Amino acid sequence: MATQLTPVLSRTWDVERSWTLETYERHDGYSALRTALTRSPEDLVQLVKDSGLRGRGGAGFPTGMKWGFLPKPDGGPRYLVVNADESEPGTCKDVPLMMASPHLLIEGAIITSYAIGCHHAFIYLRGEVVHVYRRLMHAVEEAYAKGYLGRNVLGSGFDLDITVHAGAGAYICGEETALLDSLEGRRGQPRLKPPFPAVAGLYARPTVVNNVESVASVPSIVAHGADWFSSMGTEKSTGFGLFSLSGHVTHPGQYEAPLGVTLRELLDMAGGVRDGHRLKFWTPGGSSTPIFTEEHLDVPLDFEGVAGAGSMLGTRALQIFDETTCVVRAVLRWTEFYAHESCGKCTPCREGTFWMKQVLRRLEAGQGTEQDLDNLLDQCDNILGRAFCALGDGATSPVTSSIQHFREEYLRHLPGPGNPHGGCPFDPVAATVFAGADA
Repeated sequence: MATQLTPVLSRTWDVERSWTLETYERHDGYSALRTALTRSPEDLVQLVKDSGLRGRGGAGFPTGMKWGFLPKPDGGPRYLVVNADESEPGTCKDVPLMMASPHLLIEGAIITSYAIGCHHAFIYLRGEVVHVYRRLMHAVEEAYAKGYLGRNVLGSGFDLDITVHAGAGAYICGEETALLDSLEGRRGQPRLKPPFPAVAGLYARPTVVNNVESVASVPSIVAHGADWFSSMGTEKSTGFGLFSLSGHVTHPGQYEAPLGVTLRELLDMAGGVRDGHRLKFWTPGGSSTPIFTEEHLDVPLDFEGVAGAGSMLGTRALQIFDETTCVVRAVLRWTEFYAHESCGKCTPCREGTFWMKQVLRRLEAGQGTEQDLDNLLDQCDNILGRAFCALGDGATSPVTSSIQHFREEYLRHLPGPGNPHGGCPFDPVAATVFAGADA
């Protein structure tokens, strides 16, 4: 195995009561904050730029560059908003991070706020995860009590308040401008850009929106330096990240490794695909990224490597499916999710996901035709690049990539030899494949 795990964000997850301030301080917690407060904000922005840290929420935009986009101070407020609205199917890295080590996120938010000149930060959390909300609220209270938050943080003269906000549970609020609308009390729908949040974000003021993992990575960069961080990963995708393995894998869970690790290496660490089965297809970054197959086992899981192979690294949500899974049924379930979660603001996404769902239902039930595959691709073409935000584009990814890799399996759902009545050639009860239907 060429790559080893790099427990940085997750290094205290298995420590007893890891979420408490006492435990966090015992493992050098808030020491990076003390270091950061002795440096100028400009130095910290440059440090993060030099580290090469890229956004861990899916888009992969350079974090330090995003901080640098803020206009010069004009005497008015500016904000940090931590996007903790983890909604992508298969994505499950931010919630365990906040559960096991909430103070790591809080320390990162304080350092980030100091670097960008923010005095009021927000953590926008999914309302359904009440247990995480309570744990974050308690951690914030602990931080206030110890002087890490509030007036004159650690005697530095820097003031900061953090508000933990529970959203109403809409997938669209993972899109940064829809999140800002929701945070302001309006219906969560994406805004027209420009202006970008760095210029006119929360309450029309300059705002940085960063993912939980991005912000939580900042303390280790301050503590160990940009060179330390960039020594891991690849040249253009530096550092480490949490890879979430779920589905038909022997030991599902979070695996923190340098960017550039391959699925083959991660599967070796996770005990491989479940006994007696083989890998059929998988997602490199959640359900809104084009699916991969067994032939992509050795693709480097960094931004450039995955893009070069025809997909996106996204949130590193590696959903593993073995040969018992019907591709059409899986894609239908994902598309039903996107149709349900469409905010309805733009016609391509609102109508396109609805019609894709209808066609996929017909195909999965064996009531479609071969022409329906072309119709699906045409519908995807009418959404891709025409939707108001990237979430509409993402809904097309599983459809187009599954037809590309598994067109024959779609056709086997139609009435024909070995399947006279049409429908799914997979036995949903025994989870086995009918003769001649193995993909």
